[in-house]
Amino acid sequence: MNIASAVAKRQNVLIALAVHAFTASGIVLAMLAAVAAYRLDWQAFFAWLGIALVVDGIDGPIARKFHVERNLPTISGAALDFVVDYVTYVFLPAFALATGGFASAPVALGLAGVIVFTSALYFADTRMKMKNNAFRGFPAVWNGVVFLFFVFRPDPLVVSAVTIALAVTTFLPIAFVHPVRVERWRPLTLAVTLAWFVFAGIALAEQLDPPHSVRTGLLVTTIYLALVAGVQQLLEAVGRARRGL
Repeated sequence: MNIASAVAKRQNVLIALAVHAFTASGIVLAMLAAVAAYRLDWQAFFAWLGIALVVDGIDGPIARKFHVERNLPTISGAALDFVVDYVTYVFLPAFALATGGFASAPVALGLAGVIVFTSALYFADTRMKMKNNAFRGFPAVWNGVVFLFFVFRPDPLVVSAVTIALAVTTFLPIAFVHPVRVERWRPLTLAVTLAWFVFAGIALAEQLDPPHSVRTGLLVTTIYLALVAGVQQLLEAVGRARRGL
């Protein structure tokens, strides 16, 4: 190996380490969110989780661009990502649900237990992704769900029903969209996803008590993102049935 090749290899390793460090920064953000939750500062809590969500959204494309898995095979980016995601998408939102005053203490703790238990099984499921890159079953995005609970403050029965329904859906072969990787209707889905984040940002700036128009926007965009992949799945099934006739 000549000097130029050695230098290039070392540079690639350092870049890979930097990308892994960027991914791992999500767990530091999670710690800050945990401190905010301990103080019952829900605005700061969701702000830190929002920053962690941005990190999670861009670290994958960066890792693929710089071939991190090939250049540093001794560190599993997928495993690191799962650790951070479970804390930020599942564990901390479950903690917020348990302590956010949505139901009596036993019920809230039970719902939080359902979330962390079913999500742990989901994260270990090797069939998590479908062929079109959609998620198989509810993809444990409890950070978004619990955020909506804080914004809308639904009745305890609604909170319980939604939580249990989503937990059950985790294990059903129902498609949920990956806004970036699912190609069908991707421009529309990306636009709706961006709109959801804009509405969520406004709600956060309004201390989780936004005006009616923002709540409506959050509700409409949430319904689209929750159902679009299932609608696509149904259309594909109908298409296959027609071709089989």
